[in-house]
Amino acid sequence: MIDTMQLFKARGHPGASLRLVTATAGLLMLAACASTPQPPTAQLQAAELAIADAERARVADYASAELSEARDKLRAAHSAAQQENMVLAQRLAEQSRVDAELASARAEAARAGVVNDEMRNSIDTLKQEMQRNTGDKQ
Repeated sequence: MIDTMQLFKARGHPGASLRLVTATAGLLMLAACASTPQPPTAQLQAAELAIADAERARVADYASAELSEARDKLRAAHSAAQQENMVLAQRLAEQSRVDAELASARAEAARAGVVNDEMRNSIDTLKQEMQRNTGDKQ
């Protein structure tokens, strides 16, 4: 088998081996730069928006633990991004968004439960009134 360096030397290219090494090093550096993850800006913004939506909907009244967890994970995501740990920052930002959405869903379910209970009480009151009115006429 013919070695690449020997081939260049045989053809009379005295600086060919240096150019080959330089080109290879350059390609490796480009590959290393290309693989650096970008900051998870979209995920951070989505988490911030989900938390802001939850706060506007007064979620803390019904799901404060989930909302608090979302805020904590968002702070951790910002910290990870500042430390250039973009994979962790992205994961924490996504978890923060999901926690905020969970808080919103739980709060909505709790509100719906309150409305449901009020409707049941109203129906029970109406039934009692109907029974009392029916009993009076007999």
